[in-house]
Amino acid sequence: MPDKETLREFLLKEVDLIQEIVKRMAFNSFMIKGWTLTLVVASLLLRGTKGTGTESQVWADFIAFIPLLVFWFLDAYFLWQERMYRKLYEWVVANRLATDEFLLDLNAYRFKEEVQSRFRIMFSTTLGWFYGAIAVLIVIYALRLF
Repeated sequence: MPDKETLREFLLKEVDLIQEIVKRMAFNSFMIKGWTLTLVVASLLLRGTKGTGTESQVWADFIAFIPLLVFWFLDAYFLWQERMYRKLYEWVVANRLATDEFLLDLNAYRFKEEVQSRFRIMFSTTLGWFYGAIAVLIVIYALRLF
């Protein structure tokens, strides 16, 4: 087993690497939210213009749910990954100076049982409100309720 000074160097390097991964996951989540809004609005604006309120028009408006659902799942996936890496970070900080077990192992999947499922994360407060509000607005727009 390496000495304490070597383990401290590994601790600092591992923490730095994990922080960069978490930062990248958060950035991915931010970008996904922007793309969601862009594609949902674009799909609503690019619908056909023949008549208003016809059944085919209503279904054309509901096509906006496709990017919404895809990006909602992707956002939940990246948040799930981020949470696993936060668990990895906690483990490294708590254990690195005592052991060289899993040294520089950045595979966070060993913590997947300790975080919520992707489905539960999809309906967490932050994602549920963001994507749920967009879904409600799509329905309102499609049914011409305003």
